[in-house]
Parts: sequence; structure tokens; C-alpha cells
Amino acid sequence: MKQYRIAVVPGDGIGVDTIEQAVASLRTISQVHGGFQFTFDTFPWGCQYYLQHGEMMPADGLRILGGYDSILFGAAGFPSVPDHISLWGLLLPIRQGFQQYINLRPVKLLRGTQGPLRDKGPEDIDFVCVRENTEGEYSGVGGRVHRHTDSEVAVQTSVFTRSGVERVLRYAFDLAAKRPAHELVSATKSNALQYSMVFWDEVFAEMQQEYPQVRCRQYHVDALAARFITAPETLDLVVGSNLFGDILTDLGGALQGSLGIPPSGNINPEGRYPSMFEPVHGSAPDIAGKGIANPIAAIWAASMMLDHLGHEDAGRLLLEAIEAVTGAGQVITPDLGGTATTEQVGDAIRAQIYALSK
Repeated sequence: MKQYRIAVVPGDGIGVDTIEQAVASLRTISQVHGGFQFTFDTFPWGCQYYLQHGEMMPADGLRILGGYDSILFGAAGFPSVPDHISLWGLLLPIRQGFQQYINLRPVKLLRGTQGPLRDKGPEDIDFVCVRENTEGEYSGVGGRVHRHTDSEVAVQTSVFTRSGVERVLRYAFDLAAKRPAHELVSATKSNALQYSMVFWDEVFAEMQQEYPQVRCRQYHVDALAARFITAPETLDLVVGSNLFGDILTDLGGALQGSLGIPPSGNINPEGRYPSMFEPVHGSAPDIAGKGIANPIAAIWAASMMLDHLGHEDAGRLLLEAIEAVTGAGQVITPDLGGTATTEQVGDAIRAQIYALSK
């Protein structure tokens, strides 16, 4: 039997509640599957930890996490801690330190849910976004001089390396080649960004020669954002840089009807380091502790973790259990128009795991 050690970092706000449901659902999956088991270790890192210790995680946090097979992360953010501190103190060091250069985001309207597009249903909104996750616009290169004077200057530099661009595009091409549509869309803005995005386009064009079975298109990111809204059914796989991918995937999340639904995987494809899986809903301090946060994104992130660990059958079962609950429409949280609690939705999904596994 496979044994997996999972590091759990609930973080802040509703991340604590939703990740608890993800862990409980993974325990249920392991029981019905019988081929693997999990050991979970929880770390209290995040903004509350920062307020007590002056750092988002210990100095040796990466060394600690490096010994695990995977990481489940909840959310980071608290009103009294600036967002750039929470992001650069926890999430980005993990993503960059563990070379999690792929951010994988499914954009799928679940059965029984209603997105904001009036004429688009689950058959129309079902695609995947691949975002570069460690360099580009979020490389952290730059600085400020002459602070608090009239001549103050802030410089933020994007960094695009050939190895970084090639590896994210190759991942996207490989994934597109495996999907039924064999289609790949690249997000660019080479009309305005004459160095970084022209370089991105050139590498994209070069790589097309290696994948003749993949049909390729590219759109300026603003036009692609419009296509997300006007014709999501024409999209199958989208790849973009760190900033463009960030914006587009949040737009994709909005198409799913609630930010309590979309999950995210921060992936090191080679398996040299642990990958990290998380909901994208943020800490939502206004509803933290009320027991009404939607746990679907966190549980779906656990499904993605199962896929990454090589148990696609278990990952598929967990996603089917989620859709069985949303499809029935009886046990749903307030963000989807229901009255159920976080725990009640988690319990309903776990009941479906048992029912579907028989």
C-alpha cells in the first residue's frame, strides 16, 4: 500500500475551515480505495503566525516542507498584514523555492451550478489554464529609490528566461496533445510588450514545429479575456505568463459561479520537489469562522492532488462526488444560493464518495 506524507498549511481565514474538509475527504477516499494511505502534518503558518513571530513561516520552512510528498494550502491574508507581505512571505517562496513552475487551473462549470453567463452551461465552460508560476512579471526584480520625495522611482522588472518559457509551453503542448480537442491558445501582448512577449511568441512558434498534432492560436490578452466571456466553448487549453495567467484564471473562476469552486495546482512536474494544491478563494476574513465557506474548491484541489500523485481514478471519484452534490442542489453553501454549512457540504460529498464507490 502506498504511503503519502502530506503537509497541511491551512493559513488564514476560511482556509482553515475548507482545508479541514479537504483532509477529511482524502481520508474517506483512502478508505474506499484501499491502495494508499495518508499521514497529515499541520503547520500553523500564515498571517497570525506573522503577527506573533514577525515572519509568515520559519526560516527553515522550505526545508521542513521539502520532506513531504505534497502540500495542501488553504489561504493567506489578513486585514492587518499587507498583501505583499503575506504573498512574498509564504506562497511565492514555496512556489519559487520548489520550482512549482506550473500553475494548473481547471475552468469547469459544475453540474447543477449557474455561472454569470446567461446562455452558457456546463457543456460550454470546460477548459484548462496553464500559467507560468515562478518568473515573468512576478519575478520580484526591481526596487525603489528616493523614497518619499517628489523624485521617487519604482522599477518592477519582468524576467523571461528561455528555459522558463520553454518548460511552461512544453507542459502546455504535452497536455494539449493528450486532450481530445488537441488545441492550444497562447495569451500574448506582443503589440505593446516588444521584448518579453515577442520573445514568448517566438518560442511558442518554434515549439509548434514539434507538435504538429496540436492546433495553435494566439490572442492578445485583452481579446482573450473578451473570448472568455463571449465564447468560452471555443477554448480547450490556454497558456499564459505569470501575470496574464493570474488575471485570466481569476476571470475563469468567475465563470464558475463562485470563487468557492475553482481549485489550483502549483506543480513541479519532475517531482523533484513537492507540489502544492489550494483553493483560490482567498482568506475571506468577512466570513471567516462563520462556518458558511464553500469547501468545494479545497476538496477539488485535493482531487487534483490525487491526480498528480498518480491516482487518477481516485481523483475522478472525488470530483464525481462533488458534482453529485452540486447536481442535486440540496446541500449547497450561501454563495451558491443555499443554506448549508461548510461541514454539511463536506459530509454530503463524503457520503457520495461511499455511494459512488459501491
